[in-house]
Amino acid sequence: MEIDIEARAEAARANFKSGYNCAQSVVMAYADIIGLDKEFAAKMSASFGGGMGRMREVCGTVSGMSMLAGFLSPATDPSNMAQRKANYALVQDFAGKFRAENGSIVCRELLALDGTQPSAQPSERTPEYYRRRACADYVAAAARIVGEYIANNK
Repeated sequence: MEIDIEARAEAARANFKSGYNCAQSVVMAYADIIGLDKEFAAKMSASFGGGMGRMREVCGTVSGMSMLAGFLSPATDPSNMAQRKANYALVQDFAGKFRAENGSIVCRELLALDGTQPSAQPSERTPEYYRRRACADYVAAAARIVGEYIANNK
């Protein structure tokens, strides 16, 4: 499949800059390829932003990549260990590439928020927010990782 990886990365970045969370931004950038409409993709990934419900655990971009892995390497039969192994291997590959590029897959570590108590209140998306957070770059990096997989495997 021919895919413009940079266009997908920029689409993910644009999703984030328009207010979608990190997980939504990555999943929505590939919604057409995995056969989802963007609204459904946004719904299914909404809870994973901010390190899962803003708890600052696994970065939402990594959760988004993991959700996409379920479509790219499906494991729908619980007795099919080969499918499950392939899916888990893809999730681990995506996470490993993200970690190698960004230093961590944990939201609070990426944002240097250790010791900060999680809050359910989303941050206002102001120019200052975008200046002090690299989230848009993380979103683009995750979208590139997925795009490279698709380009090399489909």
